[in-house]
Amino acid sequence: MKLIYTNENRFLVSNARNILENENIDVLMKNEFIGGAAGDLSPFDSWQEIWVKDKDYSKAKTLLSVLTDNNVFIDWVCAACGEENDTSFEFCWNCQKERA
Repeated sequence: MKLIYTNENRFLVSNARNILENENIDVLMKNEFIGGAAGDLSPFDSWQEIWVKDKDYSKAKTLLSVLTDNNVFIDWVCAACGEENDTSFEFCWNCQKERA
């Protein structure tokens, strides 16, 4: 078995688990119920861990790459008015034209 994913955020670990289980990959959860001991253990020792079988590791790694990729998003310039907009905007804040 190999460790495939761990994080301090339990919601992210649950999301990763759901992604793998939806692809019929058997997972073993470690530290699932250790949250109460977080003060007595180091923080890293209380993180939940997802482990998978060796044969499923490469497939699981590919599936979970969505969670670990550091996508860099850039701002965009409106073609209509030339105003710079944040990457999260679908419409120009200045003239309300849709992003090209």
